[in-house]
Amino acid sequence: MLPELDLFPAIEKEVNFDYSLSSGPGGQNVNKVETAVQLRFDVINSPSLPEQVKRRLIRITGKRITSEGIFIITARRFRTREQNREDALLRLKSWIEKAASIPQKRKPTRPSKAAQARRLQSKKLHATKKGYRRKPGIEG
Repeated sequence: MLPELDLFPAIEKEVNFDYSLSSGPGGQNVNKVETAVQLRFDVINSPSLPEQVKRRLIRITGKRITSEGIFIITARRFRTREQNREDALLRLKSWIEKAASIPQKRKPTRPSKAAQARRLQSKKLHATKKGYRRKPGIEG
């Protein structure tokens, strides 16, 4: 994990913002003021992120990243541009933190003999119950 993301101020300098009209709350300003924020962050060319974090971020972000490696976050939850800008930055930070944490490896386990026996017993009971629903003389 990254140490409290001390590199985040450096990442903020690499971020570009685009503003557009936003649907939703805004009252009379909804058709006049550009409050929606689109944050663009070039993951591939970022000097601030370690290589393994870049790879993991690209893998976990899915459709939010373009083929050129630009991560796009659109924020339009709030009425003001500043709040939407902060929202987009917080979401970027949470994505980077998620990519920076290394997931634990899964240890394969197998069910106990008793658990297997319980499962088979419940299957037999279920089959018997369904068998009672059949018409007599029908095999199958």
